[in-house]
Amino acid sequence: MKRPESSVEAVRALARLPFFEGVDTAALAEIAAVTTWREMKKRQQVLSKGAVGDHLLFLVAGRLQVLDVTESGREIGLNLLMPGDYFGELSVIDGQPRSASVVAMETSLVALVPKAHAWELFRHNPLVAERVLLGLAARLRNASVYQTILCLPNASQRVFALLLRLCKVAPGGLVVIDNPPKQQALAIMANTSRESVSRAITVLIDEGVVEKDHHRLIVRDRKALERHAAQDAP
Repeated sequence: MKRPESSVEAVRALARLPFFEGVDTAALAEIAAVTTWREMKKRQQVLSKGAVGDHLLFLVAGRLQVLDVTESGREIGLNLLMPGDYFGELSVIDGQPRSASVVAMETSLVALVPKAHAWELFRHNPLVAERVLLGLAARLRNASVYQTILCLPNASQRVFALLLRLCKVAPGGLVVIDNPPKQQALAIMANTSRESVSRAITVLIDEGVVEKDHHRLIVRDRKALERHAAQDAP
């Protein structure tokens, strides 16, 4: 998706984002008038940890990864951002520097709403304020889950647990992982090597636990994947 070329296109692009559902057209037009749009290339940095947080950001198209860096300098993936997701709200709320970095995993389109206008939206639209609160609660819970995963002692276990976390139930009851992260991205998230990720996925495929299908993984035996995540079964 290309950046909007007119105010009408900008309003329509914002209206498609779940965050703005229920916001009236006049308010959307005001937000669209001050929104900037950035096309990010693969591996390009969208946000830098420690930078000033002066915008609320929305992923319109593409895919992003939230990263942190350990004291030893190693990158750890904290979260994946998909189209429709928003981010950067912590710095907008408390005025503190960015708590993590965000990098484009593929060509992406990002919308940036200035902090002052985001705050006005929070104050005058209870529905939006409620979404922000629920989003913060969900992210806290998600961070807790990832922290638990990173505490697992075995690299394969961490990969299995991450894959389990990415599972979704598709129509018809099929369990799938749509557009799974690249092996390098999974390695960062699991704090391990790409080779370890490759070996873990190969084990699952050889055992018939998962099956590759175009741009997704089909989980044929979720119980087996849960067992692997629990105790790195042979």
